[in-house]
Amino acid sequence: MGESREKLVLIGNGMAGMNTIEHIIKLAPHKYDITVFGSEPHPNYNRILLSYVLAGDSKVEDIVIHPMEWYEANGIHLYSNETVTSVDTAGQNVTTDSGLTVAYDKLIVATGSNPFMLPLPGADKEGVMAYRTIRDCEIMIEASQQYKKAVVIGGGLLGLEAARGFLNLGMQVDVVHIVDTIMERQLDRTASKMLQEALEAQGMNFLLEKQTESIIGDERVQGLKFKDGTVAEADLIVMAVGIRPNVALARESGLEVANGIVVDDYLQTSVPNVYAVGECAQHRGAVYGLVAPLYEQGAVLAKRLAGAETVPYEGSVVYTKLKVSGVDVFSGGQFMDAEDTKAIRVHDEFSGIYKKVVVKDNKIVGAVLFGDTADGTRLMQMIRNGDDISGLEKTAILRDNSGSGNGGGSGVAEMADDAIICGCNGVSKGTICSAIKDQGLTSVEEVKNCTTASRSCGGCKPLVSELLSYTLGDAYEKTSGKETICGCTDHSREEILAAMKEKGLSHVKEVMSVLAWKNEGGCSKCRPALNYYLAMLNPTTYADDPTSRFVNERMHANIQKDGTYSVIPRIYGGVTSPAELKRIAEVAEKFEVPTVKFTGGQRIDLLGVKKEHLTQMWEDLDMPSGYAYGKALRTVKTCVGDTYCRFGTADAMGMGIQLEKRFERLNTPAKVKMAVSGCPRNCAESGIKDLGVVAIDGGWELYAGGNGGVKVRAGDLMMVVKTESEVIEYTEAYLQYYRETGIYGERTSEWVKRLGIDTIKEVISDPEQRAGLCARMNETLSVTKDPWKEAVNNATIRKDLYEVVEIKS
Repeated sequence: MGESREKLVLIGNGMAGMNTIEHIIKLAPHKYDITVFGSEPHPNYNRILLSYVLAGDSKVEDIVIHPMEWYEANGIHLYSNETVTSVDTAGQNVTTDSGLTVAYDKLIVATGSNPFMLPLPGADKEGVMAYRTIRDCEIMIEASQQYKKAVVIGGGLLGLEAARGFLNLGMQVDVVHIVDTIMERQLDRTASKMLQEALEAQGMNFLLEKQTESIIGDERVQGLKFKDGTVAEADLIVMAVGIRPNVALARESGLEVANGIVVDDYLQTSVPNVYAVGECAQHRGAVYGLVAPLYEQGAVLAKRLAGAETVPYEGSVVYTKLKVSGVDVFSGGQFMDAEDTKAIRVHDEFSGIYKKVVVKDNKIVGAVLFGDTADGTRLMQMIRNGDDISGLEKTAILRDNSGSGNGGGSGVAEMADDAIICGCNGVSKGTICSAIKDQGLTSVEEVKNCTTASRSCGGCKPLVSELLSYTLGDAYEKTSGKETICGCTDHSREEILAAMKEKGLSHVKEVMSVLAWKNEGGCSKCRPALNYYLAMLNPTTYADDPTSRFVNERMHANIQKDGTYSVIPRIYGGVTSPAELKRIAEVAEKFEVPTVKFTGGQRIDLLGVKKEHLTQMWEDLDMPSGYAYGKALRTVKTCVGDTYCRFGTADAMGMGIQLEKRFERLNTPAKVKMAVSGCPRNCAESGIKDLGVVAIDGGWELYAGGNGGVKVRAGDLMMVVKTESEVIEYTEAYLQYYRETGIYGERTSEWVKRLGIDTIKEVISDPEQRAGLCARMNETLSVTKDPWKEAVNNATIRKDLYEVVEIKS
C-alpha cells in the first residue's frame, strides 16, 4: 500500500489558488489528495486576458491556464460550477451548494474578490453589469450585436480595457470617471493625460469629474444621469469601479476578517489548518489586487504546505507593466512626487514618450514610464535592491541601452542573473537563460511553457524575446519567425501534416511520440488540432479520439454556466413541421426544460437540460444532432424564396435543405455557417456567412468568408453558377479546400483573408483540382454518423459520459 496522503482542499479555482497548487505539486507531488472547488464552469483561466477575449483577439480556450486535462493528469478532483457554502472548521470539512461535503486536513481559501457595484437607483435594470468573468464577456459581446452605445463607469485599468473591447465590437463608448485623470492609481498627471489623448484618438470619449446620480430607463437601461443634471445615453452600462475581497464565507466560518481575511507571514488564518491567499487575503493591513503579489504569497504558502524551507512573506512592492489599448505603460513603487522626493524626467512630446524616476535619499523609490517601458524591469530591480544612485550620472538612469550590443533596448545583457523579468510569476533572468540553454528553447512560447515567464499579463514578452536573442544570437533570428501549433512542439502545422503523411502516423499519441513532443500528453491546443488533422487526412480509417476533443464536443451538447446543457436538434434549412414542433414541445415538457429559445440560425434551443436526461431526450426527440457545440456545419439559414415571396427568383428553402443534409456532421477547422437567399435582397443574410448562396436571375452567386460575429466581414464573391447541382459541387470543393488548408480554429473569414480569394477561386475553378476535392469530400461524408443516435444505442457511451454518480463522504 502506498503512503497515506493528506487531504488538501482549495476553495476558489482562480489564478492565485491554482498557482499555489501548481507549486505544491512541483514541490511535493505525492503529499496531498487535492480537491478544488470553483463557482465558474470553466477551468482555471487568466482573468487578466479577458480584455483580449472581449476585443476578439483571443478565444476563451486561449486564456485557459490549466485545461481540464491538466487536473486529470495531476489527480486533482475539480468541482467546477460548484460553490462552497459553508466550512466546518471544527470538523474540518466543507459543504457545497449541491450538498456535497468533503473533509480536509489543510484548507486554502482563495475566494478572490467581487466587483463593486455602485448602489445607484436603477442599478438593477437590464443592461447594467460588472466586468469580471468569461460570462460577463459573453454578455457584452452578445449585447454589442443588438445595441450601439455603451457607458463604462470607472477610468481605471479594467474600465479602459472594457471600453477598448466595446470599440472593437463596433460600439460607441463613454468612459465616466469621478476625478479629472484616468488611471490615477498607476499614473501621474502627465502620463494620465498622455494616455487619455491616445485613447481619445482611438475613439473613446471621456466624461471626467462626473458623479453619477441614477440609471434611467424602464425595464432596460437607457442612460446615466449625473449630479450636475446632464445625461449620457446608454444601451449598456458596465461598472468597473473596483473590487472588494470576497470574505463572506470566511466571516461566516469564524475566520478573522477585516477588509480581507487576516493572515500572518505564512498565509495562515486565525483558524488552524486554514490558509488564505490572493485578493481575499489581508496581510499586514494590505489587500492586493495585482497578480504579482498574489503569486508571491502563493509561492510562500506552497513551500509551507509542501514542508519546504521558506522565508516569510513580508509584503510586496506593487508595480505594473502593461499595455493599455496598445499603449505601453509602466508604473512601480512610489511614483507620485512628495516633499522629500526629487524626480528625473524625460518628456518627448514628438515621440509620445514620458519617463519619470522618483528618488528619495539617493535611492529610486518609484517610476512611471509611458510609450517606452524598456527600462521598467531594470528600474524595478533597482527599487527592490534599494541601489544607491549617488555615484551615477542621473541622466544615465534613463539612458537607452540599445547600443550596448547584445540584448536590445532594455539592456538585458547588463542585468544581474537574479533580476526579475516576469514580475507576475517571479521568474528571473538567470532562470530564463538557463532554461533556454538547458532545454533548447527557441521561442517565447516555449519559455512561457517551461518557466511560466510571460504566462500572466504578457507584459514581459519583449524582454523574454530579448533574452532569447541575447542567449541564442543569430540562431534565434532564424527560428523566431516560425509559428508552431503550440508550445508543446517545435513543429509548424505544415511540418506536422507532412510527417503524418510521410510516416503514416495514425494516432494522436503516436504523432507526439514520433515528433518528440516536449510536453508529454500535449495540451488543449495541440490535442484537438492533431485529432482533427488525422481525421481529415484519413477519414475512413481514423478512429476519433474523444479525449482529444473539448468537453462540449465529447458530450455533444453545450455545457452552460450553471452546469446544465443546451440541446439543439437539426432543423434543415430552418424549415420544420407541426408534428416536429409538437414533439419538441412534448419533450420540453417531459424533461421540464426551463427555457425554450429560437436561435439566430432558425432552430430551437432547449436550455437547462440535466446531464442525466440528455440521451433519453435525444431518443424521444428522434432528430439528428444540430452540432451546435462543434467545429462543424452549424446551420443553413434560408428565406422562403420563390415558394412564397414575390421577389424570390429560386427555391431558397429547397437549396438550403439540400446543403444542410449534404454537409451535416462535417468536421471543419472551425464552425461553419451557411445561408441561402432567394434573391439579392438577401433576407437570409448570406453576405455574412462562411458560405453565402444568393439566387439571381438564371443562377446562383456563391460568397466566401463572411462573418457576422465579433469581427464582421462581408463575404467575397467567389463564383457564379447556374444550377443547384453546381452549387453543391462548388460548395463541396470549397469546404474540402478549407478543411485541408485551414489552421485548426481558423474561421473561413480569416482563412480567406490569409489565402486570398483569388487563390481559392483558382483552385476550385480548376476542373481537375475540383474533382479531387469533391472525391475526398465524398469519402469523408460517407463515414459520418449521428452522435446522438450512437449514444442512445451504446450502453458503454451512456455509462461513461452521461451517467451521474452521487458522491457522498
